[in-house]
Amino acid sequence: MDRRIKIRHLQALTEIVRQGSLKRAAERLFLTQPAISRTLSELEEIVGAELLTRSRSGVALTPQGEFFHGFAQSSLSALEQGLAGIEEAGREGAMQLRVGALPSVAARLMPEVVTQLATMAPEIRLTIADGSHGHLTGLLRAGDLDLVIGRLGAPETMRGLSFTQLYLEEVAVVVRPGHPILSDPDLRRITDWPVIYPAPWAAIRPFVERLLIAEGVPVPGRRIETVSGAFGRAYLPGSDAVWFISAGVVAREVEQGQLVRLPIATHSTEGPVGLMARADQSETAARQLFIQAVGRAVSRLELT
Repeated sequence: MDRRIKIRHLQALTEIVRQGSLKRAAERLFLTQPAISRTLSELEEIVGAELLTRSRSGVALTPQGEFFHGFAQSSLSALEQGLAGIEEAGREGAMQLRVGALPSVAARLMPEVVTQLATMAPEIRLTIADGSHGHLTGLLRAGDLDLVIGRLGAPETMRGLSFTQLYLEEVAVVVRPGHPILSDPDLRRITDWPVIYPAPWAAIRPFVERLLIAEGVPVPGRRIETVSGAFGRAYLPGSDAVWFISAGVVAREVEQGQLVRLPIATHSTEGPVGLMARADQSETAARQLFIQAVGRAVSRLELT
């Protein structure tokens, strides 16, 4: 952008168009009429085009002015929103945000999001709720949550909601270290042991079902149906259960060697994880800051 263009140039142009008169625009901006006329002339000289025509009936935008005026308005509006956001962030407790996080997001992404957000807006009051896809989207629709982060659900669960994809995540099959299946990690052997299996309302259940069908494995008869990360982490180390769970839920435990992921191809279980919001929801400074923090967290964790 030409550095000679200043905010006063954009303010002068937009106010002249808004008032339909140089005289009234000058009064609104506390300038003299010669001063605002000179400011407009400077802008026209910088852009190399006539932006306004003047007549006894008032002023009118030229085609070039019509084009430039829209961007001038957008620039000033964005600047005002940014300044308002900074002012809002500076008032302790002024910004609040209620976010729902599905289990894989709560365990893997949210700690980094909170870290990033703390550097951007330490005064923001963040409330985090976890739970199933149906539970959290229900709270979102009711207005009890501002955003939800998790897997894209079935079409009927997404009515009235927007979805912005962040990354893809697959299902992992994990066991305790030293589990007998590790000597021969064949998916068809899982029925020899209890299985922690996604509950019917879990977003990952259809993906797990398709994986088992593709591999010719029947739905395990001995199964505990849950996507509770807390239960799985507590139960698995002292049992021979096999756990189907979103990879993000157990990423840290697998990395630290507390759990072992079976070397089974699960690419077919990949599904999009993203931000969900009500389609009619208005933007706020808190939401914008949070979304920026999410983007930084995704990049730091190399999830894209």
